[in-house]
Amino acid sequence: MKEKIFAWIDNAVSLAVELESGLTKFPAMSPDSGGEGELDKCVFLEGWLKAQGITQLERYDCPDERAKGGVRPNVIATIPGVDTEKNIWIISHMDVVPPGELSLWKTDPWTAVEAHDAPGHRIIGRGTEDNQQGLVSSTLAALALLKSGVRPQRTVKLLFSADEEMGSGYGIVWMLKEHADLFKKGDIALIPDGGDSKGEAIEIAEKNLLWVRFVTRGVQSHGSRPDQGVNAHLAGADLVLRLYRELSHKFGERDSLFDPDYSTFQPTKKEANVPNINTIPGEDVFCMDMRILPRYPIKTVLAEIDRIIASAAAQHKVTIDYSVAQSTESPATGAQTPLVLSLSAAIGEVYGVKPHPIGLGGGTEAAFLRRLGLDCAVWEKVAETLHQPNEYALLENILGDAKVMALLMMGE
Repeated sequence: MKEKIFAWIDNAVSLAVELESGLTKFPAMSPDSGGEGELDKCVFLEGWLKAQGITQLERYDCPDERAKGGVRPNVIATIPGVDTEKNIWIISHMDVVPPGELSLWKTDPWTAVEAHDAPGHRIIGRGTEDNQQGLVSSTLAALALLKSGVRPQRTVKLLFSADEEMGSGYGIVWMLKEHADLFKKGDIALIPDGGDSKGEAIEIAEKNLLWVRFVTRGVQSHGSRPDQGVNAHLAGADLVLRLYRELSHKFGERDSLFDPDYSTFQPTKKEANVPNINTIPGEDVFCMDMRILPRYPIKTVLAEIDRIIASAAAQHKVTIDYSVAQSTESPATGAQTPLVLSLSAAIGEVYGVKPHPIGLGGGTEAAFLRRLGLDCAVWEKVAETLHQPNEYALLENILGDAKVMALLMMGE
């Protein structure tokens, strides 16, 4: 039976290209990125799935008045299993990032283009790898079982989510808040949204994520009279260096599971202050992206931030406030859990490699599910072109990943 399913997947190249091409036509960008959301892409996907025989679909629309139709849709496709009390979730997201600088693209980002040159048969277009590869692979795996008359061991739940690229507030986060009963104790989840070019890396842990916006307030004055003002920019510059140095030292342990193997505290966005050179700014704003080893609770890091801020504010005679733009903590999934062991075996069978567990600095939807107690793994074999101009997905990866997922669905 396995050979029959693999043969069906090998013969599904035209289906993979068709689905990738159809999905790419829809610029499913968040309103935060100047887009209209995922509705058009979702409607197309629902129609395509039904036409192929996946008819048990449920829509969960998160309200967002900025988006087309006023909603950010999330869709679950269900394929009933032998054990209807346990689910295997495969979660991919419908939203994509903007194309970036268009002059760097050799083709239209929103038109999927097939290429057969090096590095192989591929589909080029925004979103083709991130995250349409995972979406297409999981869909092909489910269709392979359906068309071959094979019932999965667990009930398969394909979740096509919204808003992953901007923090998942209208996607998995909202689903867990409003529809947590969908996820049962004992469920397992695969998130095909990260990996490496050999398919060896299985992500089982993520660094704690903390994004912070700092506002320093002083007194504006003429550039020639700093004695009459309090330079908020100077205080902010000192603060960012203190935060970087002192947090890096305080939380300086290392963990070889991660790459890099230490916590990172990076200043990133800098907002404009005064528009002219000869004015000392009375307000200054900067942001930091912090990726913290799981051994350090975010509340402990925030307490240290409070201490550093108090010291800098006193020295510069300014006031400093901050707000948390995003904060996520997640336990790890054990390397010896049945999910990770089964996934490792399936990857080895399909790709002939020996997988190993890793931790990520980047955030995925797995973090939110792990906090519910679900075992989750993040894995796919990728060309690693996500977010780049001329992004592409390799057909051999789409089909190979589908075989791995089919083995998981069958419980092998």
